Amino acid sequence: MIKRISMVILLMSGLYAQVEIGGYARNYIGVLTGGDQEYAIIQNTLDLTFSGGSGNVSYFANPYVYQSPGSDLNFDLREVYLDMYFNNTDIRIGKQQIIWGKGDGVFITDIVSPKDLNEFLLPDFDEIRTGITALKLNQYVGNQTFELVYIPAFTATVFPEATSIWSRTPAFPAPVTEDYSEKAVPATLENSEVFAKVSGILPFMDYELMGGYLWDDDPSLHITPEFTGPPPTLTGVTLTPQHHRLSVVGGSFSTELAGMVLRGEGAYYQGKQFLAMNAMDYPIDLIEKDYLHYLLGLDFSIGSTRFSSQFIQQAIMDYDDLIVQEDAVNTVTFLANRTFLRETLTAQLFGYVGLNKSDALIRPTLSYDLADGFEILGGANIFVKDADIVEGEDPGQFGYFDDNDMLYMKVKYSF
Repeated sequence: MIKRISMVILLMSGLYAQVEIGGYARNYIGVLTGGDQEYAIIQNTLDLTFSGGSGNVSYFANPYVYQSPGSDLNFDLREVYLDMYFNNTDIRIGKQQIIWGKGDGVFITDIVSPKDLNEFLLPDFDEIRTGITALKLNQYVGNQTFELVYIPAFTATVFPEATSIWSRTPAFPAPVTEDYSEKAVPATLENSEVFAKVSGILPFMDYELMGGYLWDDDPSLHITPEFTGPPPTLTGVTLTPQHHRLSVVGGSFSTELAGMVLRGEGAYYQGKQFLAMNAMDYPIDLIEKDYLHYLLGLDFSIGSTRFSSQFIQQAIMDYDDLIVQEDAVNTVTFLANRTFLRETLTAQLFGYVGLNKSDALIRPTLSYDLADGFEILGGANIFVKDADIVEGEDPGQFGYFDDNDMLYMKVKYSF
């Protein structure tokens, strides 16, 4: 492993005589507040960036290493790409993160780069997004940018292992067998993904319009039940994850309104598979429906305190009562941020609130800049579940992790 890291560093250093090197070293410790106060995470991180260039060509590479006691080193490249610059045109080729949209803490049109959900939604979003090998072309025309993204090979969402505290699998009153024979999407020309976006600045707002023909990053669970009887009794279930094609169109905007910033983002998805109940009230069917995912957000300041709030809804079109998910899932986010001591101390409160299930994730943090590049951050992840939820009912995406309340600390040096 050390040899692999050294080879990457030597390679990046040898590409050009002048190389800009940056990155950070971080220690991250989190402990669960319930039960035996087990450590949820003990992690050391080295994240490096290399960049350089000559003429109309430049490069960027971002190797990183995660190390945890008792585990092998996790070494990978988050990004490594080449940029080529021409008159009114840029081309980027290689492994890259692509960020679209105006939303905070939510993925609506920001769907080009898949997600790493090994720690749910807790890491920084530049760590949740995974890099994808792609060809990205930007064409500049006045105040508008036309962006085309071609992805030759599909990359799926990374989910936590079944033994992780962040794993969530459907519960069945029978033994479950997992069959992964249909999960892979072969890397063929036919299976490529294509996205396009136009963005610009008007006198009264910034805007983005996008579309894509893609694979659903999250696999749908095809469920095969086994019955004996009569009367029919469920004796086993086979789960077969499979990715399906989606088409999406959407956009986003932001504009100033009476000293505040109004943001909006929305996307219309065609071909989504939703888990549904059969006549025996077992979730074993899939129903294909279109759905709308959108948000409206407002950002403003009162004195030196910055506030932000968003209303988010996912609505299933032509809803069928057999679908497990509700026809409209509503979520609110809120943020308050204020700095003290000449901007060396930052207090922040961020949270998600699920309106359907009355569940929430509340994330207070306090960070202090001890010296140039040296930061200490302490925080908490507080999951809230509705007290009226009974055994067997869905507690919501945040309430499901009610036992995972955590206190954590990060010590980070950036260079």
